[in-house]
Amino acid sequence: MLAKCAGLEPAQLTRTAVEPSNLSLLGLVRHMAEKERWWFRRSFAGEALGDVFTGPSDGNEGLDGVRAADAERDFGLFQAEVRACDAAAAGHDLDETFMSSRGVSLSLRWVYVLMIQEYARHNGHADFLRERTDGAKGD
Repeated sequence: MLAKCAGLEPAQLTRTAVEPSNLSLLGLVRHMAEKERWWFRRSFAGEALGDVFTGPSDGNEGLDGVRAADAERDFGLFQAEVRACDAAAAGHDLDETFMSSRGVSLSLRWVYVLMIQEYARHNGHADFLRERTDGAKGD
């Protein structure tokens, strides 16, 4: 995700380049910070935390409220969240389980597979946004 954003100015990171969607590269970064926190820290580790960027009832998981002036801060929060999530999972067996918010037993392995899917999907979105923003095509 960070590679898709590399070298862009804040205004480019907040551009909604695939109309009519409000999706932006910075919005995707913020969204992934929310997903990381939800699955690794709140769900798996059971930490009582609020959201990184959003209120509990907005339902958009970081995609809304994106501002160019906040780009540096938002990237820093994403990177800090990834480090905190790495620490929350460190030393745990992939088959260790936890109870989801819906009362289903899930494993840490399941969380990693889900996050691989999340990043794959949203990196695909980021490819389109980046190409529409400056013509760069990703791998």
